[in-house]
Amino acid sequence: MSEFKIFNTSSYPLKELDNNSIDAIATDPPYGISYQNNYWDKDLPKREIWENSFRVLKPGAFAVVFSSIRLMHRLMVDLEDSGFTIKDVLFWSYLNGMPKSRDVALDIDKELGVNSKVVGKYNYVQGYKKDGATNYYAGKEKLKYEPASELGIKYKGAGLGLKPAYEPIILIQKPIEKGLNVAQNIIKYGVGALNFEETRIPYANGETKVGHNPHPKGRVPANIIRTESHNDGYDKFFLVPKVRQKKEDFNSHPTLKPVELMFHLVKLISFENQTILDPFMGSGSTGLACLKLKRKFIGYELDKDYFSIAERRLTIEKNKLDNSLF
Repeated sequence: MSEFKIFNTSSYPLKELDNNSIDAIATDPPYGISYQNNYWDKDLPKREIWENSFRVLKPGAFAVVFSSIRLMHRLMVDLEDSGFTIKDVLFWSYLNGMPKSRDVALDIDKELGVNSKVVGKYNYVQGYKKDGATNYYAGKEKLKYEPASELGIKYKGAGLGLKPAYEPIILIQKPIEKGLNVAQNIIKYGVGALNFEETRIPYANGETKVGHNPHPKGRVPANIIRTESHNDGYDKFFLVPKVRQKKEDFNSHPTLKPVELMFHLVKLISFENQTILDPFMGSGSTGLACLKLKRKFIGYELDKDYFSIAERRLTIEKNKLDNSLF
């Protein structure tokens, strides 16, 4: 039977959970980037949540924590100071990132009191919104400008930020119990190793197996996760599609992660029948992955609207899975 338990409250105390009771954590916390001015995404989480996450995890347990490029270093310091060991940083790589920049030349015109030239019109459509969205001017005609001042022309097309093409996912581990080796820790707690058997990258059709002792299921998973093929001759990574907002008509979470991505990560850090915690579950993608993979799920979400979305998604999936057993 599929199992989940979710709480519409702050996850910081994790008071509902016992010490050394959780097998793994997969979470996408607030990044500190003030995404579209959402109140919940303006600051990094307080260290309290990582200290309590450390407390409830079993010795040797792994966790994956999403972050932003700009503030990843600060989050990693908080994780280390809470007792965790930084094991790796996975790169979720994609091609359709949205550049967060603007044409500086037009700003220069404005500062110099020069009117930029209107050179045409275009219809604006937000890239990650399927068919656009009315609140993003989809289908609305906008004017296209070019700089008119001499200095503006010199800096035509200059910007302030590169197009984002990856998202970092920090892989951490609670150290194994002092005095135990890895095998002894696994025997005692059931955690302490990554699940390569379920996450190997299959060989391409017709590809010759590689390595001195090739595994029949494929390669060991890499620390790069791609959204789509980059056609560079070395696509030996897990491929996962980037989610489109409102793919589900009731799910409006602005930083929704694909279930397929969470599927891969949950498999990597856990085994069947283990318990996975997500202290910032949002609309519940981690939980969906857990139910499909026969893992028990515990989630926390403070926002009532996103909690309701998660509850609905998880209940639908649970009923579907439970009914398939009969």
